[in-house]
Amino acid sequence: MTDSNAIAAAMEPRLSADKRFVLLASRLWAWVFLGVMIVFFIIAVPLFGGATFLTVRNSQNILMAIVPVLLLGLGQTFVIIAAGIDLSVGWVMSLASVLSAHAIRASYNAGAPLFLAVFLGFAAGVGGAATVGLVNGLIIAKLKVPAFIVTLGTSFIVRGLSLLFSENTTVIGLPEGVRDYGNEALFYWVRGEGGGFYVLERPEVTGALLRSMDRILAWPVVITAVVVIFCIFLLKRTQFGRHTYAIGGNMQAALRTGIPVDRHIIKLYMLSSATAGIAGVLSTLRFTAGSAVIGDPLLLSSIAAVIIGGVSLFGGAGSIVGTVIGALIIAVLTTGLVMLNVQAFWQFIVVGAVVIIAVLIDQSRDLILGRRGRGS
Repeated sequence: MTDSNAIAAAMEPRLSADKRFVLLASRLWAWVFLGVMIVFFIIAVPLFGGATFLTVRNSQNILMAIVPVLLLGLGQTFVIIAAGIDLSVGWVMSLASVLSAHAIRASYNAGAPLFLAVFLGFAAGVGGAATVGLVNGLIIAKLKVPAFIVTLGTSFIVRGLSLLFSENTTVIGLPEGVRDYGNEALFYWVRGEGGGFYVLERPEVTGALLRSMDRILAWPVVITAVVVIFCIFLLKRTQFGRHTYAIGGNMQAALRTGIPVDRHIIKLYMLSSATAGIAGVLSTLRFTAGSAVIGDPLLLSSIAAVIIGGVSLFGGAGSIVGTVIGALIIAVLTTGLVMLNVQAFWQFIVVGAVVIIAVLIDQSRDLILGRRGRGS
């Protein structure tokens, strides 16, 4: 099963001009909306907010802001393309944050070098998260319980485990050097006389030069970019991706063609939890602490990013690039509204409206293509 772009390309010669326009708009609207929104904030923020929107520092802040939402959304993209849903990723991220903090602190206190302690923290956080995904996948695939119910129940269980392992408080006491892994960057730019451009080396500056220093491509952003590239390759260039589209398009047809559907579903939920686990570990490194609630408010934002990015709620269509654009739209929108001093409740209203528009566009595309979701 190919995605909606390939289906649309095959059907376009048989469609009327207005339907071809709707299909084209459904593929491009998120890109156009993102561009228009950036231009709007570039003009409006200096006029009404008294600041400058398009700066190196602001762009890097936006990239850092989308890291957890995007990582949660990457795994969710695979699951939703396969016509599933994972409501546990927010609390899985929290659990990974707590587990990684405990692992880093314990291994460092036991005499392990800082790099090894951080590596063990990654292994503990992502491994613990993937275990949750394994449980989700087994129940959904083998016991045939709806994914909505399973992952909703798992989210409560994982929430309890996160609070239990953290003793209902923030896990602190991590080595000070951990902060460098979550906040330092690939490049540094120091403006003004005596400044310059630095690669893989944080300049030793103080005072005004320190305040003018910009970190470009912080390590969490670099790691997230690597994960994005891997997911693009996995979805578009491998049999795993083709099977994901096929299961989301028509599970019964996928079974008849010999695709190991149950095993694939288990892998999908493990992947979803693993990317959430990476988000949790990066949060621990950034804030030098493990939080049992860090992922709670991010679930809905991650699903919104996936939907805005064009992943079909019926399954069988979507892309990783679309999810990246969706996450960028949410981050740029909220950042711009904050800089315009718009109150928080209006921010929620605007983001919610954008999600509804995205769903309407998705439905119009599915109506034209004649898709009705998973069939038998």
